[in-house]
Amino acid sequence: MRSPHPLQRALQVPLPLQPHGSACQREPRAAAMVTQCLLLLACVLVLAAPGLSVPAQTLNTFEKTFSNTSLKKNSWPKDCSEISAGSPSGVYVIQPSGLHPIVVYCEMNVTGGGWTVIQRNRRNTDITWAESWSTYKYGFGNVRSDYWLGTEYIHQIAKQKVYQVRFVIHDASDNVRFAEYNLFSLDNESQGYRLRLGSYAGTAGDAMDSDNPSNTHNNMKFSTQDRDQDTSRKNCASHSGGGWWFSSCYSVRLNFKGGMTWGSLCKGDCKSSLILIKPALYR
Repeated sequence: MRSPHPLQRALQVPLPLQPHGSACQREPRAAAMVTQCLLLLACVLVLAAPGLSVPAQTLNTFEKTFSNTSLKKNSWPKDCSEISAGSPSGVYVIQPSGLHPIVVYCEMNVTGGGWTVIQRNRRNTDITWAESWSTYKYGFGNVRSDYWLGTEYIHQIAKQKVYQVRFVIHDASDNVRFAEYNLFSLDNESQGYRLRLGSYAGTAGDAMDSDNPSNTHNNMKFSTQDRDQDTSRKNCASHSGGGWWFSSCYSVRLNFKGGMTWGSLCKGDCKSSLILIKPALYR
């Protein structure tokens, strides 16, 4: 079995870019450049803020390096479904169509793998979810633990293909429940990042698409404490402690510091949440 790359052993993260062995053998100078690029990438994976873009200066160095090698520029996967099957879950760099590279967490073990994690939260989280519109737009938290990928980045990823979404909930008794919707997309920012969901399947209950218009989240715009786009007279995001697709106000509250809510499954005492997306036709 091939031993792990030294950087992978040191950082305990998967390397999203590996030089092709035969190319390196043919071009020692190119191999040295790729090694330099991998070192820079390792720094990105350690230092880049979760959900935020890879620093422009670093990307410029990547591009200059790749322009002098046989490897193609902009060869990052477009989402986690393009990561090779059998790869470990962990931190990767992806580049959605028309967007700069971003750092994400790829879940490769759940139902076939290939999931891009867009949210993770625990009841005892160290972060606060009471953030501004711009902070939610570009993401915050720790990509290895609790974080929000970024509403703009979620929109950019999900517009590439037809996507599905999976919500994973640990209830008060630590039972794992899930809710899947066979379609998932967000409108652009000018449309308020309105949420679009398809049909439900799962064990957690269809809490995102409630029949009660005051509690539904499907087809709602995203709201934060400084941009109130819900249907309530009060500011649901400010009142409820975090940004979300509120109506008036919620049956689901996952972006929250403390016990989370998912319909009747757990009302303020969910232990953790995970939101994952991948192309609906991915196998």
